[in-house]
Amino acid sequence: MTATRQHARALLESGALLAALLALWWAASHAGWVSRVFLPTPEAALASLGDGLNLTGKGGGELAAFTLQTLQRMLLGWLLASAAGIALGALIGISTKARAWLQPMLEFVRPLPASAIMPLAISIFGLGGGMVLFVVAFGAMWPVLLATVHGFASVEPRLREVAAALQMNDAAFIRKVGLPSAMPDILAGMRLAMTVSLIVAVVGEMIASQPGLGQAILLAARAFRASDLFAGIALLGALGFASNAVLALAERRLLRWQSPHS
Repeated sequence: MTATRQHARALLESGALLAALLALWWAASHAGWVSRVFLPTPEAALASLGDGLNLTGKGGGELAAFTLQTLQRMLLGWLLASAAGIALGALIGISTKARAWLQPMLEFVRPLPASAIMPLAISIFGLGGGMVLFVVAFGAMWPVLLATVHGFASVEPRLREVAAALQMNDAAFIRKVGLPSAMPDILAGMRLAMTVSLIVAVVGEMIASQPGLGQAILLAARAFRASDLFAGIALLGALGFASNAVLALAERRLLRWQSPHS
């Protein structure tokens, strides 16, 4: 079976599973298996989504504004995390001694949930957008940092010998040898960091009462507006899916040189 047919079959199977889940949702809500206070009908959730995005002309478009604010916060935090993670990871990755000294500390800090540092961030930045942005950047930095360190540590030893023979300084080695060699690891870390940045942005909006999808979902849940709640969750899923798809496409284009058929 060719790769194209396998991809088409995977898409078909995924679509069938999604249709089955939607059918189950429709049956559960219409049959009253779960109260509509907690589980709205798909039609009601779709109507709330349309009103929130002002697609029907009946809503004020608040959900669209919230989505843009969450997207802006997520992307800015991700960009800061990527820049810091790549820079620090490159500096650590080119030095065997630095890796030996810092790797245990990095592995200790890495599993720390970003939400756990929110009290510290609140005490420093207060309940504001700066606090949320700092926590998003902190939480999303670790996948990029560790992936960059791993990528630089995995550079072919003969390339290091060639760089030493050519008397390359650290900056030239990072730019000409390290980054191209570590790019697959870095891009994988950046994709994971994008997901982390979305999650942390939403949690930060809920805790700090900052405008965004997190706050919209929290307010809808407190007011028992189930259709608005499900509309917000659907938007979050779409946002995560779209951002991952864009990064996957960029990764394929940037790594075309690895393909034997390119």
